[in-house]
Amino acid sequence: MALKATIYKAVVNVADLDRSRFLDATLTLARHPSETQERMMLRLLAWIKYADERLQFTRGLSADDEPEAWLRNDHLGIDLWIELGLPDERRIKKACSQAAEVALFAYNSRAAQIWWQQNQSKCAQFANLTVWYLDDALLTRLSAFAERSMTLQATIQDGAIWLSDAQNNLEIQLAAWQPPA
Repeated sequence: MALKATIYKAVVNVADLDRSRFLDATLTLARHPSETQERMMLRLLAWIKYADERLQFTRGLSADDEPEAWLRNDHLGIDLWIELGLPDERRIKKACSQAAEVALFAYNSRAAQIWWQQNQSKCAQFANLTVWYLDDALLTRLSAFAERSMTLQATIQDGAIWLSDAQNNLEIQLAAWQPPA
């Protein structure tokens, strides 16, 4: 019998002072059996970074042709494609050709550093690609927020994300390996 996804619920309050955007959202995250808690929380952090009432999680690991999350417009075009991990050049090219903006969240310190050395020049040719990096120590601290039912407050100012719940507070500075254009 196949293992089923574990469902997490997150009530998120986002005050994005950089974009003058304020949003309350109730999100459902399905954690695939092969997905780590850290990766799931990075998906949630990516959603918070680009918070929008139309930003949706996709089938993620269960679908090769979809990103982790996307923001679709009224004409079913993709305004924002959010990718996690260390994709190959073909996947990056596909995302950049289909979406107006692509945000890649790299993680896993040792592998990510090597991947970036090998792919930095390839990524530079895509003007609509932003590459963010979160180191292992911050990712571990972020995963401490994971509960089956979460209530999170996020404030974004000057690129920093302050995340808090009833027990934890964390300031997150994503490293911009390839800053937004």
